[in-house]
Amino acid sequence: MKNQTCCFTGHRQLPPDMLSGISHKLKTEIYGLVDRGVTHFIAGGALGFDTLAALAVLECRKALPELTLALYLPCPEPDRFWSTESRALYHSILRQTNMIRFLSDHYRPGCMHLRNRRMVEDSGFCICWQTQQKGGTAYTVDYAARCGLQIIRLAGQPPF
Repeated sequence: MKNQTCCFTGHRQLPPDMLSGISHKLKTEIYGLVDRGVTHFIAGGALGFDTLAALAVLECRKALPELTLALYLPCPEPDRFWSTESRALYHSILRQTNMIRFLSDHYRPGCMHLRNRRMVEDSGFCICWQTQQKGGTAYTVDYAARCGLQIIRLAGQPPF
């Protein structure tokens, strides 16, 4: 199943003028992976790249209903401090998701790190938007590389 699964990782803050282009790149890569037999996608449920990735899968699923989207969430209610608009979009995505997996029953230090590791461990591919050498995205991409995933970089090549 891992060779049919792709996870996403990327930054929460994305350049607003690049959102449309990032979304287009995501859909192009999703279709390319489908041609290689990938039909399962995992997003982390955060704002920014995770949200764009989930929306891209849902858009592609309109043409390819065999696609599945799983959300691996660090804990219940990760949206409790988000804006009303962001919460509404998050709950819309939740309603369309095939599977939701909580990695902790409440927020605690390390639950996001655990979420990122599990996404990688359940995948054979990783699509990322990484423009920084530090932080959760950098850690997740590095872990994916160490686990042997094929990494598809949408934001250039390291070093940054």
